[in-house]
Amino acid sequence: MTELGGRYVTIEDTRLFIAERGRGYPVLVLHGGPGLDHHMFGDYLDSLDDQYRLIFVDQRSQGRSDRSPESTWTLEQMTRDVTSLARATGLDRYAVYGHSFGAFVALQHAVDFPGHAAETIVSSGIPSARFLQHVEDSLQALEPVELREQVIASWEREKTVETQDDVAALIKDQMPFHFANPLDPRIKEYAERSAQMEYSPDVLRHFARQEYGAIEVKERLASVTQPMLVLAGRHDRTCSMEAAESIAKGVPNGDWWCLRRADT
Repeated sequence: MTELGGRYVTIEDTRLFIAERGRGYPVLVLHGGPGLDHHMFGDYLDSLDDQYRLIFVDQRSQGRSDRSPESTWTLEQMTRDVTSLARATGLDRYAVYGHSFGAFVALQHAVDFPGHAAETIVSSGIPSARFLQHVEDSLQALEPVELREQVIASWEREKTVETQDDVAALIKDQMPFHFANPLDPRIKEYAERSAQMEYSPDVLRHFARQEYGAIEVKERLASVTQPMLVLAGRHDRTCSMEAAESIAKGVPNGDWWCLRRADT
């Protein structure tokens, strides 16, 4: 059963599920993970729907989208999916917004298909897998020690998850890592606002064993022709401000914002 405003779109070898909110300039919204779906955004972007047509995408083999062969679960293929989806939905001019793993896809798309999106927004992204060292550094600094051990163990479990319940459990264990205050009471609020999420343990397991797609576009950023906005949180323990600045400086028409007062 599809949700209100949701539908399937056929692209090349599969179908992607999309949910649309608002009217106006179209923005393809790419979720993080991998192994999550568009419900990770909850209703947090709904205040934009008076100006934008937000097209939330369940990426390949995730969420409600159809399953496809594991051999197609690559950043490069998911990048091609973005262009295919825009074509299939009749978008002549559109923006792409990606967060976390979705930012990897958005950035790869900008490099592989320069100018296909009129604008690209990269939120909590990195241009090279080497920047993932920031995660390890952040983990070792996390307090209290018990919480650190909980998060480290959950990260390891990503490589062996089997069920949706497995993913839900490790996401719960990891969530404090993604808040400036690991004991923030709004962690519970976020869980409630994203409660409809459908997990894809096989996709998470696949990418966790391969450096989450092993993105490597730093030396190709100069090929991007569209304007790019890069967003980074001062307290982001996964994607560093250094990585964000590297992207923005490498793109000819790039800019970056550090969300210094963001609590998450």
